[in-house]
Amino acid sequence: MNTIRIVWLTIGLCALGLGALGVLLPLLPTTPFILLAAFAFAKSSARLHDWITSHSVFGPIIADWRRNGAISRPAKITGAVSMAAVFALSVVFRAPAIILIVQAIALGLCAAFVLSRPSRRK
Repeated sequence: MNTIRIVWLTIGLCALGLGALGVLLPLLPTTPFILLAAFAFAKSSARLHDWITSHSVFGPIIADWRRNGAISRPAKITGAVSMAAVFALSVVFRAPAIILIVQAIALGLCAAFVLSRPSRRK
């Protein structure tokens, strides 16, 4: 296996791990990590790509995204609430103003993207 494939495989495995944790932890979003894992596996391992796209939990997320660029309504809500909670925690823990500004911009843009995607299959 060449170096590039190993890098993509590592990215895919890390994203899959974070996505799996996101199923259990309410502040960690699942969808973006699963989409990243599928993308990375497509570049590194046909076997893992086939597995994740046919998985009973992760497969529909990937299929919705590929077909329509869609993110389910529950995933949107979870993502938006998670982003707001992360920002709120930063405020509570008195992060420096520059961190709050950067976080507000980054999370705001991410939330806008997630919330602007279609919610259901067409």
